[in-house]
Amino acid sequence: MDQRPLQHLPVTLFAAVMGVGGLALAWRRAAKVWGVSEAPFQVLLGAALILFVVIGVAYLAKWVRHPAAARAELRHPIRVAFVPTITISFLVLATALSEVAPEIARVLWWIGGVGHLIATVAVLSAWFGRPEVGMTQVTPAWFIPIVGNVITPLAAPKIGNLDLAWFAFGVGVIFWLALLPLVLQRLLLHDPGLPDKLLPTLAIFIAPPSVVALSWQALTGELADPVGRIAYAATLMFTLLVLAQVPRLIRVPFGFPFLAYTFPLAVAASVAIAMAGAAPGVGYDVIAVALLALATFVITAVIVRVGVATARGQLLVPEG
Repeated sequence: MDQRPLQHLPVTLFAAVMGVGGLALAWRRAAKVWGVSEAPFQVLLGAALILFVVIGVAYLAKWVRHPAAARAELRHPIRVAFVPTITISFLVLATALSEVAPEIARVLWWIGGVGHLIATVAVLSAWFGRPEVGMTQVTPAWFIPIVGNVITPLAAPKIGNLDLAWFAFGVGVIFWLALLPLVLQRLLLHDPGLPDKLLPTLAIFIAPPSVVALSWQALTGELADPVGRIAYAATLMFTLLVLAQVPRLIRVPFGFPFLAYTFPLAVAASVAIAMAGAAPGVGYDVIAVALLALATFVITAVIVRVGVATARGQLLVPEG
């Protein structure tokens, strides 16, 4: 691999693992709720594992060959929020493997769960300790260090530890609710607004309530209760808000930030399918099918386009 492109390989690429792995989980849930084939789940899980290995090896090579560039990413006021996509990838894969290879999944879960709590402390400490981090650096990507904690409970009843799962859930929910007004204030009231190239990160708003609903179901066995219904409603509302921005979003030049669409749409589809199973009704089924179709199309399109553009040398370039 040419060293110059490797120098510009971003940690953001791990969002591809999250997106494909999340879509695999959505299709596994569809198989359980509607009885459809598990083949899409199996194919997507295999793809997510391959992406994890390829991106992981490439990112390790970046640290070996270009340590200064890798360390600079950790100090970057915006990119640092994407560093925890690594530990989230562990958690997503652990959840997907929990029934296929539980022993491997258990190892991944502990690495991801404990690792993400450490990553959360590290990123929040970095924000606390840097006076140059101001309102212009606040983006929806700030939810990423938080969302990972809420993912921890998904597989905890099968392969993990419920005490750690509840702890991570509490941390994730409280910090999400604390950060939500701050991020909304940045987007609604602060001038200048979000740069065009970061507009795809608006989709990240969808992820926290989606994962809260799914983790609540994993921890309590309930989804059609008040907590689950509130999180489900928030998921659909944020999805509608993002869809309303499509006229703006389609004008954004393609780049790695498009990966921000993948995981949020995948977990939105998952929670819609879960609600269709928990509260049977034609309306719930229609919403779930629509979101699963949308997530499958968008995630496939984004991953393919990222792969093609990367192979052509169009993305691994200096940030401009």
